[in-house]
Amino acid sequence: MQPGGMPGMPDMGQLLAQAQQMQQQLMAMQAELAEAEIEGEAGGGLVKATVKGSGELVALTIDPKVVDPEDVETLQDLVIGAIADAGNKAQELTAQKLGPLAGGLGGSGIPGLPF
Repeated sequence: MQPGGMPGMPDMGQLLAQAQQMQQQLMAMQAELAEAEIEGEAGGGLVKATVKGSGELVALTIDPKVVDPEDVETLQDLVIGAIADAGNKAQELTAQKLGPLAGGLGGSGIPGLPF
């Protein structure tokens, strides 16, 4: 038995190295997601919004058919809907990409860590 160690306990150095490797993977994935561009739409594609994974709106496309000076409220709603759709898709992509890593952290068995 190693001094100060308990029988059957994994090597702390090995666990910390695994945690550090997972943290590096997580940071790389977060950087990749921040640059990813996700498109959302509303009104059957009449309004399209593109956001980065970081949440930054980078493009907005409005089909001229939906531009009606007598009904600005509908256009505003479609713009908001397209941006919200893109944001929701970005969150789904983040959950999909980071889920396995987050699950790996939760199952790491490192006592005292909050994940």
